[in-house]
Amino acid sequence: QVQLVESGGGLVQAGGSLRLSCKASGSISSINNMGWYRQAPGNQRELVAQITSGGSTNYADSVKGRFTISRDNAKNTVYLHMNSPKPEDTAVYYCNALVLTFISGRVEVWGQGTLVTVSS
Repeated sequence: QVQLVESGGGLVQAGGSLRLSCKASGSISSINNMGWYRQAPGNQRELVAQITSGGSTNYADSVKGRFTISRDNAKNTVYLHMNSPKPEDTAVYYCNALVLTFISGRVEVWGQGTLVTVSS
């Protein structure tokens, strides 16, 4: 079993900053890609940012230059640094990871989600 636990969500003013964290735990051999997705009311879940085990990153156009994804492989943790957030960034943010487990092979795991609200 593998779990992803997110933290750091909350209310932030537009133009401020916020950092989300997501820690993976359980029967983990290694973690390949880790990423953040978000879902706003009435919208589909969308990719925000992704990072490989080697540190290569990919961002949605809407957050390029404002958000930064990073990870600490020793801690099985991924971060999303949100700089200059906008009201349209308001959403539930979900952590995602592709994990190689000792028991079940490769599995895709999702966190429970953390709400980010950006006030104008």
